[in-house]
Amino acid sequence: MGKPTGFMDYKREKGKEEAPLKRIKNWGEYASKLTDEALQTQGARCMDCGTPFCHMGIEIRGATAGCPINNLIPEWNDLVYKGKWQEALERLSMTNNFPEFTGRVCPAPCEGSCTLAISDPAVSIKNIERTIIDKGFENGWVVPRIPNERTGKKIAIIGSGPAGLASADELNQAGHSVTVYERADRAGGLLTYGIPNMKLEKEVVERRIQLLEQEGIDFVLNTEIGKDISAQQLKDQFDAIILCIGAQKQRELHMEGSTSNGVHLAMDYLTTTTKSLLDSNFADGQYIDTKGKDVIVIGGGDTGADCVATAIRQKCKSVVQFGKHPQLPASRTEDNLWPTDPTIYKLEYAYEEAEAKYGKDPREYLIQTTKMVGDEKGNLKELHTIQMEKILGEDGYHFFREVPGTEKIWPAQFVFVAIGFEGPELSLPSQFGVNIVNKKISASTKDYATNIEGIFTAGDARKGQSLIVWAMKEGQEVAKKVDAYVSKKPVIS
Repeated sequence: MGKPTGFMDYKREKGKEEAPLKRIKNWGEYASKLTDEALQTQGARCMDCGTPFCHMGIEIRGATAGCPINNLIPEWNDLVYKGKWQEALERLSMTNNFPEFTGRVCPAPCEGSCTLAISDPAVSIKNIERTIIDKGFENGWVVPRIPNERTGKKIAIIGSGPAGLASADELNQAGHSVTVYERADRAGGLLTYGIPNMKLEKEVVERRIQLLEQEGIDFVLNTEIGKDISAQQLKDQFDAIILCIGAQKQRELHMEGSTSNGVHLAMDYLTTTTKSLLDSNFADGQYIDTKGKDVIVIGGGDTGADCVATAIRQKCKSVVQFGKHPQLPASRTEDNLWPTDPTIYKLEYAYEEAEAKYGKDPREYLIQTTKMVGDEKGNLKELHTIQMEKILGEDGYHFFREVPGTEKIWPAQFVFVAIGFEGPELSLPSQFGVNIVNKKISASTKDYATNIEGIFTAGDARKGQSLIVWAMKEGQEVAKKVDAYVSKKPVIS
């Protein structure tokens, strides 16, 4: 630790962000870096704990604690403090395949597990991480790593999201020949089409894909397994196959009026918006346009927040986000103790923008939609709701109860349903004959192997909907198992 008293001498400094009313006029990233000097000061706040909880990467009662990919955070914090940026990049790259992604869109459970966060604001780990990798690209330190030898083994990976890309990177560096199949027209999975441009500009994703191609990975786009190429053909051509298809089956709302024109699944909205932006800067009109309309987002998570931010940029008339749970507390509760990630009230980017434009936080809590109503042409015109209360039952479990007299009618021409994901779409797994348990592809963390010889799986398809950084961890782990499966002398440790 370069400065033993740094955590007492310096306060946490938040990364710079473009002002809400200015950034909603464009689709660029709203967050930017601090200066090198400011980040060196932030690195000095790291306590270099005897037990660095920030990089332990475990789950406690379903909540993430620390960094799932076990980043060596105190080490590169200290190197940044000392101005040794290239060495910091080397340390960061030892554990993290794609710091430019996690440094932008990871919710940073490492900061929630920072020892300093017990009593003070955590070290600015995420901002430091992003700056390390950005400086690496800017200074030419990130260059293609071409494997010296090839093993002759061929691996197919279906899906180019975080899990697929991480496993591809690891296996390619081990000398295996890797082919990644993606049904979309661009690689990246949810990194490309699931996360809006203002959080992760697609040039950042494309830059990494190009680097992976230069290193020898083959990307086959616009290719759907079972339609353009059969599962049997892949089995015949490859020594092992990894299914990294994510958990893309969205949960739907089934109620009166839910088939009205204007009711859409959230990811359909986000995907078409991003694709149109990338293809034509919206000139093609192939997206859902909420300009001048009343928008309601059902679902209180990050996907819902991204819908709010997207509608604001489209100049919607109004936007509201419904959540079934109470407003989160301002500080940790007794069942959300350190070192788990704090589940507390935050004014995320989308809500800050809505508050700046419309004068209030767009979130409504403890609210239940009872029906949707369309006009004579079948176009959505309003939503009916009732308030709920959360009750602790005699059995010790909570349940929700309607509050009589709280019925309300909301004008709405668009509704975006963002209530989570059920699991992977089952058409592809069925072609390989792999077992599905609890709507996920069945495989344990012991070997990531399915019931079919040579077929492996990782990421949200196996684990269920989770964080990008968990998907990357699963990609790293499945690569080890596949390397061991195809090799007499495994390389990945």
